[in-house]
Parts: sequence; structure tokens; C-alpha cells
Amino acid sequence: MHRKPVSDPRLPNRRAAFDKNGAVCHSTSMMKMNARHAARLFVRWARLVVIGGCIAVLPAGVCSAQQSEPAAESASQTTDETIHSQTLETISSGTADSDWIRLNSGEWLKGEIRRLYEKKLEFASDELGLLQLDWESVRYVRGHGAFSVLFEESISAQGLLLVTDSKVFVTAGEDRQEFERTQLVAIVPGAVREIDYWSAKISFGLTLTEGNTKQTQWYTIANIKRRTAKTRFIVDWLGNFSETDGEETVDNQRLNYNFDVFRTRKLFLRPIFGEFFRDPFSNIKIRYTVGTGLGYLVIDTARTEWSVSGGPAYRETRFDSVQAGQNDSESTAALEVKTRFETKLTKQVDFAFRYSFQIVNKASGTYTHNLVTGLSTKLTRWLDLDLTFVWDRIQDPQPAADGIIPEQDDYYYIISLGIGF
Repeated sequence: MHRKPVSDPRLPNRRAAFDKNGAVCHSTSMMKMNARHAARLFVRWARLVVIGGCIAVLPAGVCSAQQSEPAAESASQTTDETIHSQTLETISSGTADSDWIRLNSGEWLKGEIRRLYEKKLEFASDELGLLQLDWESVRYVRGHGAFSVLFEESISAQGLLLVTDSKVFVTAGEDRQEFERTQLVAIVPGAVREIDYWSAKISFGLTLTEGNTKQTQWYTIANIKRRTAKTRFIVDWLGNFSETDGEETVDNQRLNYNFDVFRTRKLFLRPIFGEFFRDPFSNIKIRYTVGTGLGYLVIDTARTEWSVSGGPAYRETRFDSVQAGQNDSESTAALEVKTRFETKLTKQVDFAFRYSFQIVNKASGTYTHNLVTGLSTKLTRWLDLDLTFVWDRIQDPQPAADGIIPEQDDYYYIISLGIGF
């Protein structure tokens, strides 16, 4: 008989046991233990190398930040507050000849405040030129001289200006007035002048054709606006003229106006609105409308303004020619509804939409509407490229003396250059 080998614990070189396949378990276990021990030693050595290199090369603050993240976060917050405090001290001591603004991004800009109007801040910087900033993007303002500041409810103040994210402070001598930022309407340097309430834009388009047909066509589009803390006055003009071989083929002119008095930030009364219209080719020699009503600002932000309004009106129409036995003029009561929408699509492109319709008697057309919409692209600081579409409609046009009934719809596609001021 053959005996099985017996392991002797006193003999370390002897194999202790065998697995069922004859492999050595003890030796494998020892190898795993040695490998884990070596890995731990390597990790400790690597940590020492990293920390040593950090101490030798990097600032102490970086190394301590790696060891303690909460401490780094606290130090960062303290640093931000210190920088902000130091920046304010620098601005306060250096505002003798400059205005300062801080954007929501944290950037500080030095320059000159031209004005704040309709939620647009005009700011002139030596480095960046004239900027038009959305008021919502400006967090802090400090002016170096006297400003005239307008608020809701026709409240005004003059003095040194400080605007924070929620308050407006105006200081004159020892008198310091505090207002809510949400009540702010306008800011202008120095005393308020009448011209500070006004803005305008005029666009011109011209088409010349020579050869078999000699044609001249020109367009004029104008918008004039006066806005105070309490009132708003708007005038819109659109003229379209055309001659072909010396004969007039288009003569379309429209003037709209309205005067608004704001009762709240959103609600306004419209004591008077009106329209003048002329288009002999639609058999309208002259037509004017006068009415009164009210309106509401649905959206009123730095980028978008949308209002709706309406009210009763009186309309009188004088026809260019009529058939025998027909009146050459017609008057009627009317109901007008109007909406106006303007928004900034990008920094360079604006979109506008204006639509109004009137319900009148059948002799005056039953239903008329005017739609003007388009895009305005800023080419330079004062010059725009305007693309405009116009749609006029009279539901029941009045027949002319020769019995011809004008078309119900007129469409105009206009390309023009606009100057704003």
C-alpha cells in the first residue's frame, strides 16, 4: 500500500494541501496576499508623490482645496464678496467722470449713460462703443452726475443715481429718496427735456424702371412716438405711390394716430384714436375715422410689447366717383379693434405686427381691415433694412361711376431703408 503524503507545519517548504485537481491552494493564497500588499504600498507612495509635488509647485490654497472641498467653497465665496466689495470701493472713489453698470453676468462696464427708455439702456463705452442693453440684463447702476429719473404715476426725481437689483436711490444733497425698481420708467442725464420723450423712425423705398415701360414707385413708412410715465402718443404713416409712363397707377396713403393715458402699468384709456385714408383706385377719395376706447398691455418686457385695444368710432367716406343716383359720401357708426405686437428676435433683427379691423354699414364697406407686418434688420447704429408686407381689405367696395367694382384686397411688398432717432 502507498501512503498519502502528510504535511508538516514545521516544514515551510512542504506543500500543505492539494485541491481536487491537484493544484496548490496555499501557494495561490500567498501570492494574492502579496499582490494586495504591494498595491497598497504603491497607492501610498503615489499619494506622497502627488502631495509633495503639489506643495513644491502649486500655491498653498490649491493644495488645501484638494484636501477640503467645503473649505474651498467657503474661501471662494469669501473671495467673491471681497472682490465685489473692493470693486464697489474702486467705483465709488473713481466716479468723478464715469458711470458704471454691472450686468447679470457679473461684468462691470465703465462709460456714460445716455438714457433709459422703453426698457432699453443706451450706454456709451470707450472700448465697446454705443450699446443698447435690455434693462433686464442690467443688475447695478451708479451714475457720476445728476440724473432725471421718471417713475410710474408721473413721479420724478433729480439727483445722484444708484440702482440695485430691487431699488432705485436718488440723492440730492442730504435728501435721499428710495423707489422700487419695478416702478422705473426712464432715466436721462441732467434735466428732462421735451425731446427726451420722443422717438421716431422713417423708412424710404424707391423703384425705377426704364425701357419699354417707364415706371417710378416709391414708399414712405414713418413711426413717431412720445412716451412719458403716464401717457403715450403714436403716429403711423404709410404712403405708396406709383407712376407708369407718366400716368398715376397707385396712390395709397394711410395715417393712424392714438393717444393713451395709463391708469395702471397695464391698463390704459384711449381718449382719442383716428385714421386718415386715401386710395382713389379703391374708389375712396378720402376717409377718416375718429373714436375713443381703452386698451391693455398683454406683454410689456424689454424684448416684447403686445397691446390690444378697441372702442366705438365715427367714420365718414367720400367716394372718388359714384353711379347715378348714389350718394358721393357716406357716414356711419363703427366698432374698431386693434392689436400691436413688437418683439426683438435677435440683437439685430426686430419683428412687428399691426392689425386693425372695423365693422361699419354696408355702404361704407361692411368690414375693413389693415394689416402691416415685417422684419427690420439693423445695418448700422442708425440705419435699418426693412421688409414690410401690407394687406388692405374692403368687404363691399363701392362701384365707380363706370360700374366697375374695385378689388376687395390690395397687397404691397415693400423693401426700404429706415433711419431711427
